[in-house]
Amino acid sequence: MRQRRLSLLDRFISEADSVMRTITNRGHSAGRPSPAQGHSESELSEPERKHVAGLMRVNHTGEVCAQALYQGQALTARLPRVREEMRQAADEEIDHLVWCEQRLRELDSTASVLNPLWYGTSFALGAIAGAIGDDISLGFVAATEERVCNHLKDHLKQLPEDDRKSRLILQQMLEDEERHGSSALEAGGKDFPDPVKDAMTRVSRVMTGSSYRI
Repeated sequence: MRQRRLSLLDRFISEADSVMRTITNRGHSAGRPSPAQGHSESELSEPERKHVAGLMRVNHTGEVCAQALYQGQALTARLPRVREEMRQAADEEIDHLVWCEQRLRELDSTASVLNPLWYGTSFALGAIAGAIGDDISLGFVAATEERVCNHLKDHLKQLPEDDRKSRLILQQMLEDEERHGSSALEAGGKDFPDPVKDAMTRVSRVMTGSSYRI
């Protein structure tokens, strides 16, 4: 019994550093170079720049939530295999986080001030899903990634045609997120019913709407 408590404590401590780096936007480094690297900046009008910055801020917040979700699930997942899958997915999401941060700086903008709130909410949801069962946890990942992919597809349509740097980043993110969602279902994730997915969509709209502005 004592060993189990220590194991949970160790897992909790191991996540603490990652938590602080995520919510403070410091200390993370990407394992892959940004898809935008080496491409020249497009000439955007001021309204276009502000709109693209808003979109990238939404995507950055989405990656903060993804980190929180995976970290919460890894903390409470029952099977070591599932915990490892969560950690691997979180590593790829760090790339997305760093790429979005870089793009926001290039656009003379900043991340959403609401990120700590969304991080805490997502971490709690992930931990609860992991505690209920690995099939629910993986299913939650799949349903979440489906929502993220829908946002990315919509943002790709909204980008100015000449903004190649933002477009390349979002295209790579979309490819990764689609793979994460498929992998979660293949690993035994429960395919959530449409009413649950619709509720998740409504919640995500609150996050995207607020993050776009602040």
